[in-house]
Amino acid sequence: MYRLLRAPFRPVTYSRWLHLCVPVLVLAIWMFVVPEWPWGPLLLVLPFGLVPWVRLAEGLQAQFLLTPHDRGSAEGAISLASSAHWGDRWRTVLWLATRMVVAIGAVGATVWMPAMTVELIATALGHSLDPDPLAPHIPESRWLAALLAPFPLVVLMAVVVVLGELVTAAATRLLGPSAAERLSALEERTEQLLERTRIARELHDSIGHALTVAVVQAGAARAAGDPAFTDRALCAIEETGRAALEDLERVLGVLRESGQPPSQRPTLAEADRLLESARASGSEVDAQLTGPLATLPGPVTREGYRILQEALTNVLRHCGPVPVRVRVEMAEDRLDLEVTNALPERPGMTIGGGSGLRGIRERAALLGGEAETGLYEGGWRVRARLPLERIR
Repeated sequence: MYRLLRAPFRPVTYSRWLHLCVPVLVLAIWMFVVPEWPWGPLLLVLPFGLVPWVRLAEGLQAQFLLTPHDRGSAEGAISLASSAHWGDRWRTVLWLATRMVVAIGAVGATVWMPAMTVELIATALGHSLDPDPLAPHIPESRWLAALLAPFPLVVLMAVVVVLGELVTAAATRLLGPSAAERLSALEERTEQLLERTRIARELHDSIGHALTVAVVQAGAARAAGDPAFTDRALCAIEETGRAALEDLERVLGVLRESGQPPSQRPTLAEADRLLESARASGSEVDAQLTGPLATLPGPVTREGYRILQEALTNVLRHCGPVPVRVRVEMAEDRLDLEVTNALPERPGMTIGGGSGLRGIRERAALLGGEAETGLYEGGWRVRARLPLERIR
């Protein structure tokens, strides 16, 4: 009831009514030319549903007039694509038939109900009109006719609203995305979300590492009061900042979609840069890198570099310049990466939370591997195993 009362004030009511009236134009022309075949337009229009672009044209019209709130939306209830399969074509044929039948009922009510109101008003004013043989009996009482005069218009509005909802539901069902289109849209949406997550991890690891190194180096240089140490710290900050700017420019290039090839992401072949940054920050790093790391598959060596970077960043951020042991070993079927550090005696200190460690586990899981983080022999350990056979 509330929807019926609100319907005259909603623009979509009249846009749906216009959508219902459009097919009757074809019927009116046909009846003028060949009145003895009233169902001729239906038989003439239905074969057009087998033409692929007709579904696109009907979808554009239906979305514009039936669901204007979905206009321009990539996830609208009505598809804006040509027929790709025979199932889409037969659904378009059924839609054309449904639209024609519903339109005939809508236009019939649009003509008949106002005519009935005119007759009731004329009767109420004491005038007599030629009665419509298809119309119900008009009461002869003038006061009763005046009382009933608005009733056909109310019924007309109800019919327009109901038929508008009906044809909108039919359009959603028959012109809506097919299962293949829904799957394609879902895959595209998933790819976008994965790309956003990857970019967020890249920014977190790269910029977070650079800022952590800069803060630790600046604090150590101020505390040392040694010009030579300060000079080395500034050089380390400059080198780390340049690398972070390169990573930032690459990520921003992806976001802009400028079409220019982004610079290559760092790999484990450049792990010495991370180790030197940690040493320059005051940590004693015992590193052992085994195997031909330069031959690692691209995804493994890039994600391995980020895992190592985040592990060292966590050490500097939460523990400061403590001894660190790094082990990177390339076996026949997997890459083993382990970073272990001592824990300083700070009450209430925790390094097990945050998005960094979660990012490490996500990176390993995306490659089909696994990562473990937690306490180990009185210290803290990050260990990752990345398979090579699946990537190759």
